[in-house]
Amino acid sequence: MNTHQNKIPTCLFCLLQLGLSSATETLCGQAFGAKQYHMMGIYLQRSWIINIVVATVMTLVFIFATPIFRLLGQEEEIAAACEKYSLWFLPYIYYLLFSRSIQMYLQAQLKNTVIGWLSASTFVIHVLLSWIFVSKLHLGTNGAMGALTISTWLMVIGMFVYVFGGWCPQTWKGFTMAAFSDLVPVIKLSVSSGVMLCLELWYYCIVLLVAGYLKNATVAISAFSICLNINFWVLMIFLGLFGGASVRVSNELGKGNAEAAKFAVNVVVITGVLIGLVFWILCLIFGRDIAYLFTSDEEVAETVTSLSVLLAFSLLLSSVQPVLSGKCILCAMMTLVIGMWIGLMGGLIMQTLALIYITCRTDWSEQVDKRDNLIVKKASERINRWSMNSSQESNQSSSQA
Repeated sequence: MNTHQNKIPTCLFCLLQLGLSSATETLCGQAFGAKQYHMMGIYLQRSWIINIVVATVMTLVFIFATPIFRLLGQEEEIAAACEKYSLWFLPYIYYLLFSRSIQMYLQAQLKNTVIGWLSASTFVIHVLLSWIFVSKLHLGTNGAMGALTISTWLMVIGMFVYVFGGWCPQTWKGFTMAAFSDLVPVIKLSVSSGVMLCLELWYYCIVLLVAGYLKNATVAISAFSICLNINFWVLMIFLGLFGGASVRVSNELGKGNAEAAKFAVNVVVITGVLIGLVFWILCLIFGRDIAYLFTSDEEVAETVTSLSVLLAFSLLLSSVQPVLSGKCILCAMMTLVIGMWIGLMGGLIMQTLALIYITCRTDWSEQVDKRDNLIVKKASERINRWSMNSSQESNQSSSQA
């Protein structure tokens, strides 16, 4: 339970970071489709500038996590545990900052194999270090967090080596001051994406916070963590579909091919629904046994078992919603807050239906026209600026003569 409550600020930042990085994915994907390769490196650097500022502000939440939890009325045991473990997450939030943005940058240019090899290597290193630090050196949670920090940052270093080492010659031209110009449109897109995702998904963090107010908070938080882990496992598949759909749609919009973008969305949604049905059936069949993969505590297992049907439908809903709008993390709670769970499910159902309606009504040709108009507008602004600079230089030369 010590680290479960630390998931609140961590997940708040993770979701915010995913939202901010979505702007990088959109901009880089469209630039690659339009063959404006040099702009991808500039977009990546702009993303770093914005995300570093946000991450630095968010570090205050981790540094002062204990007094914040006390102010919110959490149990003293939970608040005191946060003081010990929250600082371990500081390196992790900066890892997220660089890894998410570089992943979006590489995925936009179809370099998924590189990300796959780096992720697989990181996983092997993480398992090995966790075994050494926890099982052999008996460092406990500190050892586990140390292993996480080392393995994740090795992945970031590998990404830096790949990008800076010359393996992206068309899209990475080195650091440039151009990254500091035209930041306002990128900030607007990043903030809108971040706010959308946060409003969409922060509710599960609120439910975790509410669990700390219950009399038997240990069982409540443990049951929540188990259901959350199950959702994370399944979510990884849908995140892969989401990443593929986002890159494909943005590339096709960049090329001006509206029909291909629409076809990509339809294929991914159908694939997601079919996979979701498989997990829905598995959860209904093995709902009584699934909790024992994580715990031997009968009370916690019974709480999770009582929610197996709701968990199954949550997995089914999450097969569509992430593909249409973003990364969706659903939550499962104990019987004491079953009403809250049903309320969240109702909200998710309405959101999914709304997203399906919006997707079906989207005019993809209009989206292509908007992109073309934006490119023309940007080109006109640059020509006007160049003309003004040329006239000023001519006037200065005439006056000097």
